[in-house]
Amino acid sequence: MALTASNPLIAALLGAPAYPHPVATPRLVETHISWVILTGTYAYKIKKPVNLGFLDFSTLAKRRHFCEEELRVNRCFAPQLYIDVVAICATDAGPRVAAVGEVLEYAVRMRQFPDDALLADRPERIALTVWRQLGEDVARVHAGLPARGDDEPGSCGTPVALRDAIAQNFRQIRPYLRDGAEILELNRLEEQAWSACRTHEKLLWQRHAEGRVRECHGDLHLGNIALIEGRAIPFDALEFNPALRWIDVLNEMAFLVMDCRSRGQQPASFAALNAYLELSGDYAGLALLDFFCSYRAMVRAKVSLLAVLPPVTSGSEAHRAYLRYSALAAEYQQPRHRFLAICCGVSGSGKSTLAEMLAAQAGAVRIRADVERKRLFGLEPDADSRGAGVDIYTAEAGRRTFARLAELAARIIGDGFAVIVDATFIRRSLRDDFRRLARELGVPFHILLCDAPTEELRRRVRARLASGADASEADVEVLEAQLRAAELPDPAREPETLRVGAIDPGSVAQLAARLDAS
Repeated sequence: MALTASNPLIAALLGAPAYPHPVATPRLVETHISWVILTGTYAYKIKKPVNLGFLDFSTLAKRRHFCEEELRVNRCFAPQLYIDVVAICATDAGPRVAAVGEVLEYAVRMRQFPDDALLADRPERIALTVWRQLGEDVARVHAGLPARGDDEPGSCGTPVALRDAIAQNFRQIRPYLRDGAEILELNRLEEQAWSACRTHEKLLWQRHAEGRVRECHGDLHLGNIALIEGRAIPFDALEFNPALRWIDVLNEMAFLVMDCRSRGQQPASFAALNAYLELSGDYAGLALLDFFCSYRAMVRAKVSLLAVLPPVTSGSEAHRAYLRYSALAAEYQQPRHRFLAICCGVSGSGKSTLAEMLAAQAGAVRIRADVERKRLFGLEPDADSRGAGVDIYTAEAGRRTFARLAELAARIIGDGFAVIVDATFIRRSLRDDFRRLARELGVPFHILLCDAPTEELRRRVRARLASGADASEADVEVLEAQLRAAELPDPAREPETLRVGAIDPGSVAQLAARLDAS
């Protein structure tokens, strides 16, 4: 970006001698609140001396404070990227980074990543395994973040703060619209938002009391996530406004889910969401997800307009973006297609692979017996129960596990989502229990029968156990017992049965379409 004489410090820093390390030709990336100088190995982010009301970087002391805050909040999510805060000092040879002398400015020093690393630039090329890793990592970070207590001053993270943010969205959008139909639709969206606020107020306060409001990233969209060495790494968390960071953890995930869907990547959104839910166990928050997604879509709708002066020009880029996001907000206010599907098959038959791929493709919530069984005993999904000295495979443990799966399925379907249960279901009585549950809930029921040759089953079970990378602890001995006891469904007697053949993206997409049409 071309420089002007109004920023001589930045011009000086574009000279290679300003740094205590070798540099390539320095490059400048400029936003309305910062300059970022790319040197090849490191990136230096310098805050502009501005006061925009919602942020105040007007003094050197404030800029230092917010550099330190930026380092603190971002190291929770990306410790491998955020290194330190450095002073830019005056020397006889000109401004120098990390030198001795009068401090001219402060910068956050980061490890530079490739220009094409942003997920926003290539979401369709990112494997579902990466989205799953992202969901798991966010869940782990959230679990370690401080929670906001009821006795803390201010309204950050409360339903009051959320209502204020929603009101501000609609208030700031309104001056930009002149088309009568668009104004009517905005009024309808606002009315629905207030209705949802009233519906969910008790749950929002309950989650606040339970510690689900935490100091989050605050801006978790694909433009702030980079693919680095095969891992999705969130960066650029909001340091300047605590009210934007102290939010319900599902509000945070909703931003990611909504942004994926806005880019036509629903499978990515549900791969990340299911990974997050499995690790966090926060299925109770799903009742709020579409409400939060609609809110986040309206935030993006507003932001698209704020880049121009009101009223927005019909057909302009800002107007098209507004219409796209407001339409998405409306979609999140509509009910989803719901169903209850159970996987059926012995260990190694491909149930978990199918359930993971199908849940992502169909936009369904996956519940895993292996994960919920361990959760009942206070174990993490990847924990070894034998090493923990706990027998989680007794008949009573099995009964409790399937009761938990049924309870979760009923709650999640009641909250408006389709559910895929990943368990063996080789006993007919268990399938009958879930068939009755689907009937009581008024949703279609499906049995997804997975199978493979016996030697292949044995090979898969041995390989999975050796990898230690899955929640399942079934070994070949367990498999042999399952094969002897299995009461696999006969489609003639259980007509909801769908025999699954190949488990590949094309076949899973066809199966998802079939379930969606049920």
